Amino acid sequence: MASAPQTVLVTGATGYVGGRLVPCLLREGYRVRCFVRDADRLHAQPWHDRVEVVTGDALKPDTLPGVFDSVDAAYYLIHSLGSGTEFAERDRRAATNIREAAASAGVQRLIYLGGIRPKGERLSDHLKSRMETGDVLRDGSIPVTEFRAAVIVGSGSLSFELIRYLTERVPILICPKWVQTPTQPIAIRNVLQYLVAALEQPESAGRVIEIGGSDVLTYGDMFQRYAKARGLNRPIVNVPFLTPGLSSHWVGLVTPISNQIARPLIEGLDNEVTVDNPEAARRLFPEIEPISYEAAVRLALRRYASNDIPTVWNSAVSSHPRGRLVDVSLETTQGLIKETRQVQVQAEAEQAFAVIESLGGKTGWLYGNALWQLRGYLDQLMGGIGYRKGRRHPTTLRAGDTVDFWRVEDIDRPHLLRLRAEMTMPGRAWMQYEVEPDGTGTSVVTQTNFFEPRGLWGTLYWYLLALPHSLLFSGMLNALRDRIEQNAQQERAERTAVSV
Repeated sequence: MASAPQTVLVTGATGYVGGRLVPCLLREGYRVRCFVRDADRLHAQPWHDRVEVVTGDALKPDTLPGVFDSVDAAYYLIHSLGSGTEFAERDRRAATNIREAAASAGVQRLIYLGGIRPKGERLSDHLKSRMETGDVLRDGSIPVTEFRAAVIVGSGSLSFELIRYLTERVPILICPKWVQTPTQPIAIRNVLQYLVAALEQPESAGRVIEIGGSDVLTYGDMFQRYAKARGLNRPIVNVPFLTPGLSSHWVGLVTPISNQIARPLIEGLDNEVTVDNPEAARRLFPEIEPISYEAAVRLALRRYASNDIPTVWNSAVSSHPRGRLVDVSLETTQGLIKETRQVQVQAEAEQAFAVIESLGGKTGWLYGNALWQLRGYLDQLMGGIGYRKGRRHPTTLRAGDTVDFWRVEDIDRPHLLRLRAEMTMPGRAWMQYEVEPDGTGTSVVTQTNFFEPRGLWGTLYWYLLALPHSLLFSGMLNALRDRIEQNAQQERAERTAVSV
């Protein structure tokens, strides 16, 4: 417990690590301020009413005044890996802006989570950016505690999802040489322990501290040990010809990780990434005992089994290469094309919305799933995110969640769900569902598709696909009606059976 309540600011609070760090800090008695670009993204978090939320953009210095007022320490957990080829430049700008704003407000500590420097001479752009971000933060007057970690193992983490999906979906792992690269994975549980403990360890200020788990493993070892934990047999065949580009396309096909994110990630996997001086972390934080890779996998699998995954790697909007949520009024945007369909369903609004909220992922879209998958593969070939094939939770959504190649832009149970398309197209698109009860046990479900074309090609794109879109979305709505009524009828039958 902190000796006195401190005000701690967390940047990247909608991201994978930040979203898990906040409740840890609250449990330790800290006052927490979250710095986000969209406050609505935190409303679904169970702790949202226990934190102060300030909005701004690390890339826009004019949004930062006041953000750090009365803040004692700040966590820097911003990363632009998903923002395309310019992510390194964006990282440098964001770190510079945050450093200067924090210094002006008198912040006493910055705590940053970066990556371990590889043992080889060549640094991937991804790892180089992690190093540079730490350098930029230190190039000022505020003491910086920089933790450096390799593979973070936890339900929903980017590196662990790579291991999990490849092992689960590919019966024979055909792998390039990076599979034999040693690394030192660490459980997300231990990462969070280090991040919290740094606040009460003054000696960690101004230090670079490498942290890792109790095992040094190759990626092949991690694949095999994950397979063993799941009771799977996954032989590995090493091949010399899979370049990072080919590997990223393969990863994009069989995992929810897009090519743009997979490639810089994979480019950093062919150099050894292990802790050089484990004694430093042990001396500064003797109370933290890193757990084994197997233990971390078991904890992650337990969360998957219970559908209790608080954050995933694409929780942050920057996980999409085309940037963040866009403020746009779907009623007033000029040139917006709108297509509306309605059906009446024999169900209460809550019953109807429950089915709508479960769309995507393993449930699919109830109609034309093969077409959706084909669209995803074409998107991947065009450099897009592809068909991510997943969602954080099978039945519930919150603002900012990804659902295949859509992102939840707004949700208001049991009345509205709006999804924004993240696939490649000449414009911006949304799919919206609204549910209105009529007071007699039936409801009206409205499906609206919005498209904001970009230039002439955008307009041509919409009208060229008008007929297939009409057939697809009409089929989806009819299938949705059937599923809603089927579920509602089953619920009524179950209630009747119980009453009898």
